[in-house]
Amino acid sequence: MMKIKLYQVDAFSDVVFKGNPAAVCPLQYWLEDNVLQQIAQENNLSETAFFIAQGDGYQLRWFTPAEEVDLCGHATLASAHVLFQHLNYSKQEVVFYTRSGELKVTKVEQGYRMVFPASMPKPTPAPEKLLLGLGNLAIKQVLSAFDYIIVLENTADLYSLTPDFNLWAQLDLRGVVVTAKGHDSDFISRSFFPGLNVNEDPVTGSSHCELAPYWQQQLNKSKLIAKQVSAREGVVLCEVEGDKVILIGQVVDYMSGEISL
Repeated sequence: MMKIKLYQVDAFSDVVFKGNPAAVCPLQYWLEDNVLQQIAQENNLSETAFFIAQGDGYQLRWFTPAEEVDLCGHATLASAHVLFQHLNYSKQEVVFYTRSGELKVTKVEQGYRMVFPASMPKPTPAPEKLLLGLGNLAIKQVLSAFDYIIVLENTADLYSLTPDFNLWAQLDLRGVVVTAKGHDSDFISRSFFPGLNVNEDPVTGSSHCELAPYWQQQLNKSKLIAKQVSAREGVVLCEVEGDKVILIGQVVDYMSGEISL
């Protein structure tokens, strides 16, 4: 019987039961893709990360319960935390090789610092299902990058939003990110991925690769404090540097165990 170590952590939080939970499985070699998918489905978290050593870094892959994805910020943060805190990784920076290119994570005073490609969202015509799924809320702008991004006029509307997930699951992009200007932060957001069997993601690192460039232009500042205001809530420190977005967040352990195959 094969035993695989599993860690479950809460990313973008310094306390358990907040932020975004992710499972992390260090591997000696790649298992069959269908086995990785079954593990992610069994974990039933928004993402399960798997990595193996490769050269001077690690090859990293992310799976939702439904499919493999190209980019996942919080599970990258979680993977770095497992390496630094549990697997005696001694360098200050770890390099991950992924479907979205080379990603670097550095251990810093505020937590873990990640560098991602920036994706500047552009205005786009709003599909009918996008608007119907949103309901009768005042919209400032609709944009798209790898998600549809809806900017709301009223900050309070973001908290009360109850989307029609059946409609949004039929959209052609990865998901829907809804955002507004913050009160005790620069901006707030919620992220919905019903097409990936994740109706609402608690805290989404990758969505801030779209949101930070947008709000950097709107607010004319490169360093931003972001809050994702899901039921679990989390804080993401963002900095825009040219075609890169720097994300900083904390991670806390929830549990560790073994998978028996």
